[in-house]
Amino acid sequence: MEELIDDYERYLLIDQGKSQNTIQSYMRDLKKFVTFINKQEIVEINNINKDTIQLYIISLNKAGFAASTTNRMISTLKNFFHYLIREQKMDHNPMDLIQGAKNRNHLPKTLSSKEIDRLLEAPDTETNNGIRDRAILEVMYATGLRVSELTHLKMNELHLELGFIQTVGKGDKERIIPIGEEALFWIKKYLEEVYPIYAKKSTDSTILFLTQRGKHFTRQGIWKNLKKYVNLAGIDHEVSPHILRHSFATHLLENGADLRMVQELLGHSDISTTQIYTHVSKQRLQEIYRNSFPRAID
Repeated sequence: MEELIDDYERYLLIDQGKSQNTIQSYMRDLKKFVTFINKQEIVEINNINKDTIQLYIISLNKAGFAASTTNRMISTLKNFFHYLIREQKMDHNPMDLIQGAKNRNHLPKTLSSKEIDRLLEAPDTETNNGIRDRAILEVMYATGLRVSELTHLKMNELHLELGFIQTVGKGDKERIIPIGEEALFWIKKYLEEVYPIYAKKSTDSTILFLTQRGKHFTRQGIWKNLKKYVNLAGIDHEVSPHILRHSFATHLLENGADLRMVQELLGHSDISTTQIYTHVSKQRLQEIYRNSFPRAID
């Protein structure tokens, strides 16, 4: 099984030209599946059948995975087994008639404006790392960048005098994002006081945000830093980089932004993806109304 996965990884890279992030995601999903298969003591690939897949899906549900995550894993398996059939490594497809899990349409979690303020002020800006981390948090919230876009943000994608940055997102789609005065202030402070020090140790100083050792930030590094500042800010619930992206979009809509504009800023190819934020905004408006209007009925 491991050899087949290695072959599939090479196929995704060379034949399909998939990005490293996409390939790593596929490999993580397949490794979870291999762990399950090993526990079932299945040795031959052709012994995997529909019942095996259904048991695996049940195990994911018991482990508490969200429907969206389970669906992604099912999609990974469908692509993998389709590849094995095409390469004549299997004589049947165990994914035939397998359906995805039903999404519960959970609304995205967001931070309140007060929580955002506490989070942004958490880094110690008397230190070099604190200045850099304040700039990172400000950019994440002010632009709604995906964490992968943030870690790959380059110096030549900054247009500070004009007040915007450019980035390349999913599907190699480029977009222009305005950036506010507060974020601009911290980016400039980082570039003037910290970046020159860290860039001296770097082999590639085209990347904007560098670690103290001059390395590129990884996705995990951004997550780890964010978790630290969430704790320092006294926020007692889980916060991910994607929640900052959700907060960016929701706060824009709550303050009167047009849905189409938010779609462009987030880089969504389909406006239906963006429309979920209108539900969050309506929910927030109802909450404000109930708390503020004396004759509101609970």
